[in-house]
Order: sequence, then structure tokens, then C-alpha cells
Amino acid sequence: MTTSQQGMAIAAVLAIVWIAFNFGAMILVALAIVLGFLIGRYVEGRLDVSGIVSAVRGRRSSS
Repeated sequence: MTTSQQGMAIAAVLAIVWIAFNFGAMILVALAIVLGFLIGRYVEGRLDVSGIVSAVRGRRSSS
């Protein structure tokens, strides 16, 4: 599955949740998707946690 197809699938899930329930439920599903993505990247070893922490704190990266 390409990145574009994955994006369309995620958008479809969010749209269905928004229609079936409400905006709050859609936000919760979106947060769960983001959390799942971050956990997957961490398990694969492709997530730079220190870079994310620095970005959240407002520090600039050296790269």
C-alpha cells in the first residue's frame, strides 16, 4: 500500500467516525492513529525520540 493510499484510508476512517458519532470521537480516533504511528516507528527503530522532544521544547536541531 502506498503512502497516498494509506492517507486516503485514514481520511476515510476519520470521516466515517465523524459522520457516525461526532467531532470529539473523530479527534480521539485521530490521536489513536498518530499514537499508533509513533509506536510503530519507535519499534522499527526509525523514530528519533530526542529530536521530537527537542522540537516540542522549541529547540532547533543541529541537522
